[in-house]
Amino acid sequence: MSIVDDTVKASGSPRDDLRRYLGAKDALETTADEMEGLEGSAGVETFKQQLDLLKRRLVEDPSSFRDLFIEDGIAAASWEFQQPELSDEFLETLWGILTSDSDASTVFMRFIWSLPVGKKRSFIRAVDRVLSDRYPMLKGFSAAWPANVAIPPYIREPDVRAEDFDLVNKGYLGYMDLGLTPREVDVLVWLEVLRDKQCEERPCELGGLTKNTDERIGGCPVRIHIPEMIDRIGQGDFRGALELIQGSNPLPDVTGRVCPQELQCQGSCILKVPMSIGQIEFFLPQREKLLFPDANTEHFAGFADPWKQGTKPPIAIVGSGPSGLINAYLLAVEGYPVTVFEAFHKLGGVLRYGIPEFRLPNDLIDDVVEKIRLLGGKFVMSFVVGKTATLQDLRDAGFWKIFVGTGAGLPRFMNVPGEHLLNVMSANEYLTRVNLMQGLKEEYETPLPVIKDKEILIIGGGNTAMDAARTSRRLGGNVTIVYRRGRSEMPARVEELHHALEEGIALKPLASPTEFIGDETGFVKAAVVDHMELGEPDASGRRAPISTGNTETIKADLVIMALGNASNPIIKDSEPRLATSKWGTIVLENAGSQQTTLEGVYTGGDAARGGSTAVNAAGDGQSAAREILGDLNVPLEQVPDMVSKALTYTERCLTASTIVAKRQLSDGIVEFTVRAPVVADAAKAGQFVRVLMSDGGELIPLTLADWDTKAGTICLVIQGMGTTSILMNKMEVGESFAGIAGPLGLPSHVERYSDDSTVVFTAGGLGLPPVYPIAREHLELGNHVTLIAGFRSENLMFWVGEGERVTDLKAKYGDQLEVVYATNDGTLGYKGFVTGPLEEMLEANKAGKGRKLAEIVTIGPPFMMRAVSDLSKPYGVRCVASLNSIMVDATGMCGACMVPVEIEGKPVRKHACIDGPELDSHIIDWDKFLPRFNLFKTQEKQSMDKRGLSR
Repeated sequence: MSIVDDTVKASGSPRDDLRRYLGAKDALETTADEMEGLEGSAGVETFKQQLDLLKRRLVEDPSSFRDLFIEDGIAAASWEFQQPELSDEFLETLWGILTSDSDASTVFMRFIWSLPVGKKRSFIRAVDRVLSDRYPMLKGFSAAWPANVAIPPYIREPDVRAEDFDLVNKGYLGYMDLGLTPREVDVLVWLEVLRDKQCEERPCELGGLTKNTDERIGGCPVRIHIPEMIDRIGQGDFRGALELIQGSNPLPDVTGRVCPQELQCQGSCILKVPMSIGQIEFFLPQREKLLFPDANTEHFAGFADPWKQGTKPPIAIVGSGPSGLINAYLLAVEGYPVTVFEAFHKLGGVLRYGIPEFRLPNDLIDDVVEKIRLLGGKFVMSFVVGKTATLQDLRDAGFWKIFVGTGAGLPRFMNVPGEHLLNVMSANEYLTRVNLMQGLKEEYETPLPVIKDKEILIIGGGNTAMDAARTSRRLGGNVTIVYRRGRSEMPARVEELHHALEEGIALKPLASPTEFIGDETGFVKAAVVDHMELGEPDASGRRAPISTGNTETIKADLVIMALGNASNPIIKDSEPRLATSKWGTIVLENAGSQQTTLEGVYTGGDAARGGSTAVNAAGDGQSAAREILGDLNVPLEQVPDMVSKALTYTERCLTASTIVAKRQLSDGIVEFTVRAPVVADAAKAGQFVRVLMSDGGELIPLTLADWDTKAGTICLVIQGMGTTSILMNKMEVGESFAGIAGPLGLPSHVERYSDDSTVVFTAGGLGLPPVYPIAREHLELGNHVTLIAGFRSENLMFWVGEGERVTDLKAKYGDQLEVVYATNDGTLGYKGFVTGPLEEMLEANKAGKGRKLAEIVTIGPPFMMRAVSDLSKPYGVRCVASLNSIMVDATGMCGACMVPVEIEGKPVRKHACIDGPELDSHIIDWDKFLPRFNLFKTQEKQSMDKRGLSR
């Protein structure tokens, strides 16, 4: 009778219930008597002793029971693997164990990893047969296993990803978007690893030998032990695999994203479809972050602060790109105090400003920065080595060794007619505006060209061209890549080009621009392109493009030049002892070494190679770190003092840019005194600084009006013209700027002139503050100075009252300084513009009267400077104009501050931030230069309207 039947029967009358209760009670009493009688028997006593022993063993060594059950499972699995095919039932059970995230799962991974290839093949066939409907990425996996098939990463659909900046290739963990658990993703990666052959030659790590030589190509530039990494994953030890990688490469999630694996590790793989090494390298740190969010903090908790220990000499790293970051990490993890000096206000170098987040999320850069910080590393941002301090300054500050990882620098252009037109810009400038300065976001002030529904031409065929093209597509542009060779010759990664074409970007191969055509406002409207054909190989080994003579005109609203970079001269110009090549790259002293010709100074990456890859840069940083570690040649008793000096210097560099004084000079013009000791230390007349008001602001170039080395302050005079400058002028004493970098640009050229001559300064409005320190320098040298200061009216004048700068100069130098005032309305001094008094001086000089004009320095509104230049040119008097053009980084990297000049009848490109800011005004093509000030006029008005700042 069933339990249900008993229950039904029991639901009778109260008398039946009582009868059943009494019967049950008698049965229980009888059973209790029987148990009591057996309790003391020998058999029961033995059972109780064994049970007690079992309980104690379970508490003391629970793994013994786990191992017992796993051994039984392995034995059963071994029997199954002896069969011709694995059964569906067994595969389902085995899969359940593998995806269970238990010790048994790891044991079975090891078991299968150790099987011969034939047995693994039967497992893969069963996986394909039983699970491919559930896991589509496994469909057909067994047919070409292991050599001709791989498990792909999860890549978002083109029509979705082309509308946002989210990651495109989400790697293996991207499959979680489809509902897979982290452990299921682990097993997918493990299945990919099962393809590995564990080659003794290790071509993925060491590279493959070229035919008939000992030279190797490919392999891993950072020498990750790839076979051991794969072996650990094969045995289910994912964290151990990550530890192995990070022992040599602290940024695997970065190099796993951007390294050209098809030319390196995967390019040397003997499998026809290479192992997905790059995807695995990216997966491991991302898995760690997902499963163990506090892993970094826990891992580095036991490391002592090397600055406090003071037992190893300090090291300076210049640049926070891939070479600098890996160098800093490897030295910091060995207990060396390191300070990283970065020119920008954010860390990562080209990884941040050059690579869009849909390819390399910023949090991956932040991860390695966090590791270095946890190891005691320090970061000084908005610090331009070569300007803020020289390499020798860093050595004098106590740093034992220096690693220079400053990248390549100056963007290349084609030097064809029309390149001066508005909206013809470098990919460096464009990507910096989008990536670093976040110009695509409403809350950020950095302007971008209008892109939505516009025709965008990308000139070039490398990875940077792909980044610029795909960025423009996401901002709503109709994008065409123009490349002078064929598609198969493009240097971009195949994956990047494939993704670009998938996203609807057009490709125009065998085409090269010969001219850009502008509209009546100075903006580009079209490009004339020459149709090309391929001839014989050139010096690069690729077939050279040759013009066919056929051209066509293509509509263009924005042209982005992605033609590579030349070397930035800032470092080499500041340190003449540092040998450089004819291309401007830093020369390595010996083959196999990263040391430069300057003892104790090392380099790597694009600074030494020219244009290269992030992983090659990382490899150079790693090699330099090992070299430094093997060269501890400083007396140990000197180390504490070196550490103390370097720490003091680092902390001085980290001084917040706080406003200590503020004064309203006239309507819309404010004078700030700002704490910036290292800038004040290095400041020279004629230089400027790059100021970031806040994280959401623009990078603004401002001339150094004055500085006080003893007080550690600089003086900035700001006219509220646009959104950022108006908001700056609203700042109060005690507030701090987000960053001030400098001093930048070349100092003024000052030489001693004859006593019967004069140096003339024409300062229009806000031109007076930058003129002041240059004029003071000439006066200190003994030159006579004539200052023509122009204002709109008397009530707008500043620095000319009792006890102020100009008056004090006059009081100190007397007749050595002549001051002439000009006001537009005639309320004080000469009525009219500064050109009036200047013309009188030029005419008098021509007639042999008065002092000879040694030179003219003009600073102020661009149209005023042109007027002064045009006026002085027929008289043959040298005229210098100080140009604060449109700038982004202000170190030459972006190419935004282009100044078209003409030398010996040929058009030449100068940069206001590198070659200036002072340039010979008579060689400037003012017709081409002046329109640049209107480049973002529309965007600025929109920003001001949005913030309610329009007047």
